[in-house]
Amino acid sequence: MPEADADLHGQVTKVIELMRPSIQSDGGDIELVSVSEDGHVQIRFHGACVGCPSSSMTLQMGIEQNLKTYVPGFKSVETVDEQGNSTAN
Repeated sequence: MPEADADLHGQVTKVIELMRPSIQSDGGDIELVSVSEDGHVQIRFHGACVGCPSSSMTLQMGIEQNLKTYVPGFKSVETVDEQGNSTAN
């Protein structure tokens, strides 16, 4: 993994880890699946977040906003299922 990619992945990981306790307090969890070299992030929700109507709000207003703010080079975030398929509606 080139150094710039590793740095981007590390920055995304830090943001996800800072948000994890809040998500876990609601009975869910979040997993960082991948970070592409061009700034596209894939995550997977677990627990109470799966199927929760508020998970799209958590994704857009929480995760995406924090990644935009704190991770230079971030482009987008999407949720994926266990098979790696997008769960966007």
